[in-house]
Amino acid sequence: MVNVPRLVVAAPASGSGKTTVATGLMAAFSERGLAVSPHKVGPDYIDPGYHALAVSGDGRARPGRNLDAYMCGTGLIGPLFAHGAAGCDLALVEGVMGLYDGASGQGELASTAQVSKLLRAPVVLVVDASSQSRSVAALVHGFASWDPEVRIGGVILNKVATDRHEQLLRDALDESGVPVMGVLRRTEQVGTPSRHLGLVPVAERRAEALAAMRELAGRVRAGCDLEALLALARSAPPLDTTAWEAGAGWDEPRDTAGRAEGAGAVASAGRGRPVIAMAGGSAFTFSYAEHTELLTAAGADVVPFDPLRDERLPEGTRGLVIGGGFPEVYAPELSANEPLRKAVAELAFSGAPVAAECAGLLYLARSLDGRPMCGVLDADARMSGRLTLGYREAVAVGDSALARAGTRVRGHEFHRTVLEPGAGDAPAWGVVHPERRVEGFVLRGVHASYLHTHWAAAPEMARRFVERCSA
Repeated sequence: MVNVPRLVVAAPASGSGKTTVATGLMAAFSERGLAVSPHKVGPDYIDPGYHALAVSGDGRARPGRNLDAYMCGTGLIGPLFAHGAAGCDLALVEGVMGLYDGASGQGELASTAQVSKLLRAPVVLVVDASSQSRSVAALVHGFASWDPEVRIGGVILNKVATDRHEQLLRDALDESGVPVMGVLRRTEQVGTPSRHLGLVPVAERRAEALAAMRELAGRVRAGCDLEALLALARSAPPLDTTAWEAGAGWDEPRDTAGRAEGAGAVASAGRGRPVIAMAGGSAFTFSYAEHTELLTAAGADVVPFDPLRDERLPEGTRGLVIGGGFPEVYAPELSANEPLRKAVAELAFSGAPVAAECAGLLYLARSLDGRPMCGVLDADARMSGRLTLGYREAVAVGDSALARAGTRVRGHEFHRTVLEPGAGDAPAWGVVHPERRVEGFVLRGVHASYLHTHWAAAPEMARRFVERCSA
């Protein structure tokens, strides 16, 4: 059983102020000395970075974690939540899109409403009240009554103009039976700049983000009834689940005499734990915390490096993971770091395992917007005006360092770039939904693709990758 107090911050639609309120609440409760566990519904990488910053006030590094029922399956939502929230006083979950919006054509799947039900968590609804008064009651009533299993326990009114406006809204909501737990006035937005894929990640503007976080915490503290919100979170009933554990359920490796070597000990005899270099820094900020945990549980030492600044890979690197991010923003700097580009190419051409997603795919290409990249893949990338966004179902076309042929995964695409050609002679994936096509590259030990996957849903991929690094 999990008894962590918890609250889901949702909204009728995108743009209502979920991220502002959720992040502000995380920071405000952290300032009060509570250990807050931050979570985000859906595949988004950027908001969890702000969440992690918001809860860092107690001096502990606590990553923002995603709860994606499409990519990971509904059965993993409770365990992943319990894993992230272990030892915390409060868990706050920021929703995605509108409360009842989920995967296209899949009903409630991956919606904030579904996750709130899976977690048995009360919901506080953030409403943009800037263009309404009494109608707010009809809106809240509709959301509260649509699904009886979703418990909307309170409302936070955002973008309220004046005292008179606030009173009109409160009077209307008295009839709805849903209490007002906060009012945030219409003011200039806290400085969180955006660009083509959303907010600028924390890693690119940490000092400014810290200042913005303090301002958000102050606004939320002044405008919200923190005691009422905490009481609502504490009203969540016990959750019947067991915390997810990286590597749990893997068969223990055996030595030549058939003796178990210990959980996660896949390193080859005499070679020790393989070093897996993981790209980070401002250009590569998209990664799920569970990926590092799984690689570590499988027997690897995961060592971060920054392709913008480091001119060599970490000492003893036997495998490389390059996740998502914004290489298009930093193409000149990435291209100028020729020593590292050559080191990456040499590692890839040696046959070492390399897993690259989206930004990593572009970095391995021959060029990006005309600037030389690593040249591992016989393909060129460029920025495009078209946004590619959505969930995908895919099957591994052949064997690779990451997956066996026939491995089925669910993933997500999110980019404004185009790669030509989009697939190599040996593609990484055969996409089967929402359309059929092949994409990505498998070359020697390289597995490179636009598809973002969550390895908690397919932990055997992490173990397979570490085994290839240990061979």
